[in-house]
Amino acid sequence: MNARPGLWSRRELLRTLAGACGTLGAARMLPARAAQGPADAAAAPAAPRTLRFVHTHTSETLTATYFDGADYDPDCLREINHLLRDFRNDEIRPIDPGLLDLLHTVQGLAGGATPFEVISAYRSPATNAMLHRHSSGVAEHSQHLLGKAIDVRLQGLPTAQLHRIGLSLARGGVGYYPASDFVHLDTGPVRSW
Repeated sequence: MNARPGLWSRRELLRTLAGACGTLGAARMLPARAAQGPADAAAAPAAPRTLRFVHTHTSETLTATYFDGADYDPDCLREINHLLRDFRNDEIRPIDPGLLDLLHTVQGLAGGATPFEVISAYRSPATNAMLHRHSSGVAEHSQHLLGKAIDVRLQGLPTAQLHRIGLSLARGGVGYYPASDFVHLDTGPVRSW
């Protein structure tokens, strides 16, 4: 809270304005926001963005308001980086905020705020090399190595529908793994498999 009574900080003012804008026009703003990249999103006042995660391998959960309407929250990003670490060796790498924005857009288009079930996010070089040796479905130079990819389900949404939403955005790579029941989303070049 601001130490000077009667004066709002820039952050408090932007949060208040963003909340009002979000309440009045969230439905109309979603397509425009979906087309924005992370730089656009950080430059213009917007509603706060929250994601919920359940990690399928560690059982960890996180509800994170990673963007407060004006800026990405560095403490929250650190929590997300920890949750989305390489769970096989606990190696952490920063997750691309653009990937979080992509997930937030997907969540909005899916019509809810249910948790993303995380199968895999960041992968260390050692983990990716091991998986690549054992599966032709793992790219040698995967976007997972850069913290720009995630394999997920969205609770309550069929993965086929999640796949269609990812494809409709054309904001990176989208892979569909129906046998394993997950979708790969990344912020690399636009492509699909």
